[in-house]
Amino acid sequence: MNMGSTVVRFLSIATLFTICLLLLCNANLSAPCKQNERQALLKFRHDLRDHFNQLSSWAGEGDCCNWTGVVCDNLTGHVRDLHLAGHIYDMPFNRSFSGKINPSLLNLTHLSYLDLSYNDFEGMQIPSFLGSLKSLRYLNLSNSMFGGLIPHQLGNLTSLQVLDLHDYYLEVESLQWISGLSQLQHLDMSRANLSKASDWLRVTNTLPSLVENLHMSDCGLYHIPGGIANMTNLQFLDLQSNYISSTIPKWLYRLSHLQSLILSWNFFHGEISSSLGNLTSIVNLDMSVNNLNGSVSEIFESFSRCSSVQIESLSLSWNNLSGHLTDKLDRFEKLRDLDLANNSISGPLPPSFGNLSCLEYLSIGDNNLTGVVSQLHFTNLTRLVEFDARGNSLTLEITPHWLPPFQLSLLVLNDWHLEPSELPMWLQSQTQLRVLSMPNTRISGTIPTWLWNFSSQLEYIDLSENKLYGEVPRIFRSSPLSEIFLGSNQFNGSLPLVSSTVVQLDLSNSSFSGTLFHFFCNNNSEPKAFIILHLDNNRLSGKIPDCFRNWDRLVAVNLESNNLIGNIPRSLGYLHSLQYLHLRNNHLHGELPPYLKKCTDLTILDLGYNKFLEKIPMWIGTSLSNLAILSLRSNQFHGHIPYKLCDLTCLQILDLAHNNLSGRMPRCLYNFTAMTTFSEYTSLDFDPLEFGPFEYEFYANRYNVGEIENANVVTKGREVKYGRSLLRLAIILDLSDNIISGEIPEELTSLIYLQSVNLSNNLLSGRIPPKIGDMIWLESLDLSMNQLCGQIAPSMSRLTFLSALNLSYNNLTGEIPKSTQLQSFDQFSFIGNKLCGPPLEVNCSNTNGTVPPVADQKHGGSDLLEDGWFYLSLGLGFLFGFWSVLGSLLLNLPWSIVFSRFLNSIVKKLYGVIVEHF
Repeated sequence: MNMGSTVVRFLSIATLFTICLLLLCNANLSAPCKQNERQALLKFRHDLRDHFNQLSSWAGEGDCCNWTGVVCDNLTGHVRDLHLAGHIYDMPFNRSFSGKINPSLLNLTHLSYLDLSYNDFEGMQIPSFLGSLKSLRYLNLSNSMFGGLIPHQLGNLTSLQVLDLHDYYLEVESLQWISGLSQLQHLDMSRANLSKASDWLRVTNTLPSLVENLHMSDCGLYHIPGGIANMTNLQFLDLQSNYISSTIPKWLYRLSHLQSLILSWNFFHGEISSSLGNLTSIVNLDMSVNNLNGSVSEIFESFSRCSSVQIESLSLSWNNLSGHLTDKLDRFEKLRDLDLANNSISGPLPPSFGNLSCLEYLSIGDNNLTGVVSQLHFTNLTRLVEFDARGNSLTLEITPHWLPPFQLSLLVLNDWHLEPSELPMWLQSQTQLRVLSMPNTRISGTIPTWLWNFSSQLEYIDLSENKLYGEVPRIFRSSPLSEIFLGSNQFNGSLPLVSSTVVQLDLSNSSFSGTLFHFFCNNNSEPKAFIILHLDNNRLSGKIPDCFRNWDRLVAVNLESNNLIGNIPRSLGYLHSLQYLHLRNNHLHGELPPYLKKCTDLTILDLGYNKFLEKIPMWIGTSLSNLAILSLRSNQFHGHIPYKLCDLTCLQILDLAHNNLSGRMPRCLYNFTAMTTFSEYTSLDFDPLEFGPFEYEFYANRYNVGEIENANVVTKGREVKYGRSLLRLAIILDLSDNIISGEIPEELTSLIYLQSVNLSNNLLSGRIPPKIGDMIWLESLDLSMNQLCGQIAPSMSRLTFLSALNLSYNNLTGEIPKSTQLQSFDQFSFIGNKLCGPPLEVNCSNTNGTVPPVADQKHGGSDLLEDGWFYLSLGLGFLFGFWSVLGSLLLNLPWSIVFSRFLNSIVKKLYGVIVEHF
């Protein structure tokens, strides 16, 4: 054969090979989808609800291999993949697909990939027939609202390599079926309820040994699944947010291929072992929010002994770690995310910290760090984005013209000491800053004009609890600035005008003066974004302006402790989202306006220490059903306590003290169900920040923004301010200093979760309810200055939490019941009665059944009776004279109320004197 023919033959073969390649590459053109599979897809689509018309191409006589989400085999034309993951519109409610899953999928016999994640199947059970799709290698049903038991038939998918069932509404009774998935490499069952299989998982080797990625977060597990010990190929393990209470097992440190280990939000305890260094492949380690202990320097040392210095993310926050940070941090040259917050780490921040050139996120807040931090600590931190070091005793000493090497998004230096004590000039260089938090850092001076404009990204600023003074300029700037905290400073002048995009504003505890008119009524046609507004404890005066129509997003309004006068404005009734209204300690007057009944979401209504008149309106009980705290303390209300208040089933604190209320205590007290039954959740748990934008919620949850909401509470004779976390635990009833008469209703004792009861300084008579000992959570009880008689109820000896007691100045008789608690109080808790026994010095065995009067320590014995009659005659003479002169004037209602209040106070004092001297 000559050379020419050989070349020709070679070219022919090459041409034929090229043609074959081209045909193979374009085989889909000559091998359309199978007709029976096309019909199966149409039936499948028929049972789906396609909310956004994403499957519009699934129609007609066209090739189904070209349909949206369908992938066919290039050679055979069989449907191989279905990519139908939903898109979430307007999170989290609107998803792409819902409806049913048609069994026609069984006709797709070559289907190897099925993704139906992020849809809404409305709690439907996962179809068991999916276990018959024997060719499946990938199955993703996560976050699609499937519910009920996971079908065991899924265990028949012997070729399955990836199974993702991450969802809230799934549960299992057994996981035996998983053992059939011999090829499984990725398993995600996060949020499914595995609690019934927790013990079984601990002692069996059900989990396939080939698994490389295992996700079982938030599954209700009480133990680490035992089968994990055999997963020698495991690279990713996520067991966060379970109930695992144990030490970390030693075998876990032998999983040398582990790259990511997440054990956070559990109850792991014991010391973190130095064997941590055996995890030679670890890149991401998260053991935060547990009860682990150990030396932080030894933990870092265990890593640095091996090649594990490749670690990129380390989170050990919210544990019990102690010791000093090592000065060899520069060995961790790949460290990108470091979280050591909320431990007991002490000592200085080592200079080697400044050599972590890859560091982006640093959180070391709420430790015991001390010493000076200088610009040397930041020398090579060119990638730093977030720096949270709150709650330490650190001092920042930076030269005035320092230019940082980084561009921060978040800076939190709460409780630091800044030198010099002024707002740092270098902040102006941080043009990407979103969160600036520097409260209680001893900053002084006036607010510079550049503060509001240095970063176009700024969303949140907190400079509260400093020594800033002067006037606050207008805060007008474009979005996204929405949270401003400047409270507890020394500002003066008028309130600043603020951009309508602000969501939360705190200007409390300063010396702002003037009226509220320009603040609320400027640009009143423009809707306001405000959700939380705190202007309390200033020197504001004048009326509350009637300009709230465009403030309808307000959830919390605090104007307490100012000098405000007049009535509650009508436009407050437009605040339909209002939950917290604090008008305490002003000079407001008039009756409670009926338009407040429109604020049906009110949870806290505090109108104490004002001059409100008339009767307590019935509509409070009928319209404000969500009230948890109602304080009308120290006003001029009169009449009976309306029985409709008993409809406030969420009520936790009722304070009607220091008014002119009369009549009997209502017998319907048992309707206060929040005081009779324990509930893990209360109406005070509702977070006003949920009304805010997504970014606001993010920072609120991560940086504790929302704890500003609080209320004043009177208990144990003292007035204290409780934050929201304490308020949800407070159960208090205070009706003291009124003219309430009659017996204490037995129904009071059904309020077994009451912690503080004050009925003092009234005209109550009869006996102390015999079942008062059922109120086992009582910490404070004051029944003094009444007309109670009989013996102290023996059941009071069961009140083991009682730490404040006052039964003085009644007509009680007999022996004080014996208990460790009652005998621990001093005699002033019982004086002004005819009682005997410890802690009084009167011995019951020497009284022959009678107890002598208890003398006041201020007076001698023989003159007591005479003095008492003298005071009584003097008082009565004064009253008769006063009536004869001013009787005609008292026909006017306001005069009669004022005078009635005056008479009541005199009668109470005279009554006290008589009881004391007799």
